[in-house]
Amino acid sequence: MELGKGAADRKRKRIIQVVFILFMALLLFFTLFSNTLQSLTMPKVSTEKPKFGSLALTIEGSGILAPVAEAKLFSTTDWKVQQIFVKEGDRVKKGQKLVTYDSQPARQELELEITNLERQKIEQQNLQDQYILSSIEEDEIKMRNAKREIEKGKLDIAAQERKIHDMQERLNRDQVLMAPFDGIVTKLNAVEGLASAGEADVIVANSSQGYRFEVQADARKLSALGISAGEQIDVEVDLDQEQQASTLEGVIEEITRAEPLMESMSGEEEGKSVALPQKLLRIKLVDAKLKGGEQARINIRKNSLQEGLLVSSEAVHQDREGMYVFIVEEQRGPLGNDFIARKVNVQSSETSGNMTMIQSDSIFEEDRIILKSGEPLQDGNHVRLE
Repeated sequence: MELGKGAADRKRKRIIQVVFILFMALLLFFTLFSNTLQSLTMPKVSTEKPKFGSLALTIEGSGILAPVAEAKLFSTTDWKVQQIFVKEGDRVKKGQKLVTYDSQPARQELELEITNLERQKIEQQNLQDQYILSSIEEDEIKMRNAKREIEKGKLDIAAQERKIHDMQERLNRDQVLMAPFDGIVTKLNAVEGLASAGEADVIVANSSQGYRFEVQADARKLSALGISAGEQIDVEVDLDQEQQASTLEGVIEEITRAEPLMESMSGEEEGKSVALPQKLLRIKLVDAKLKGGEQARINIRKNSLQEGLLVSSEAVHQDREGMYVFIVEEQRGPLGNDFIARKVNVQSSETSGNMTMIQSDSIFEEDRIILKSGEPLQDGNHVRLE
């Protein structure tokens, strides 16, 4: 009886042991299964590691070359245009004849004034004869009157001579329009047979002063690249429609403020706009081949002076508190590692293409920055890695 009882106890113990093992196995299975199910519900993210270095930046833009200095040449008379000696685009030398005007009315007026001067001289001779006659007659009163008339006549003759001289100078000056310096005819409004209509008859660009165009650029990029006034840059210019663009040397003549550029925000602040400061570059070129009106382009590619952590631009987000990224924080557990998304505020110094340079004391090169997520993330969310 005692042997049978002992065997039954051992059997019972084995059964309990088996049941316990099965229970623990089931418990472990369901624990692992529940963790697996839970992980499948977590946002799936892709990550990248930041790289330390400088950012390759590009400043580009285009404009139309306009002369730095030009002269608008007007006719100061209502004379009709007699002959035009140039056309738009012609190169001219200082003193070169551009336009002549029909000065016949002024010549007729000048001839009339010369005739009046001759008449005054004849009258002056008559007064002198009267003075001589009064002197012979010894008529003191007549002599004084004749002397006064002679002096008055001299003044009238001098005034008439000055008038004729001024008319001759005006005639010589106004009947011909001449180039004031070496340059290029950029505009021709004069029409043969017609008087000036109020606009400049000829506009001449001073080729020795060169040409300029303007380009608007991001102020932060200019600062990051250290670009300043006086710097020489390459400029592509379309000199001829039938030829390829030529590269000429230009100089940044001036950098001034420009109206800020409004850019739409992303992330939590989507739909709102932020003002991006802008600068206006005035670029000057001096080259004998230029005529003005050509299309000019710049494409400045340089590495930023500042260095920092480089990440993909799509990893950087923005809200009312500023810019931020999510990094993956790994926590070790008994059943495996947990991955948690942590929000880290950063400062963005510059963006170029799909890369952004960030500055933060909380991010290092070995950190994993979340690039994409299947769902919107919040600080502290559990995530699963691709």
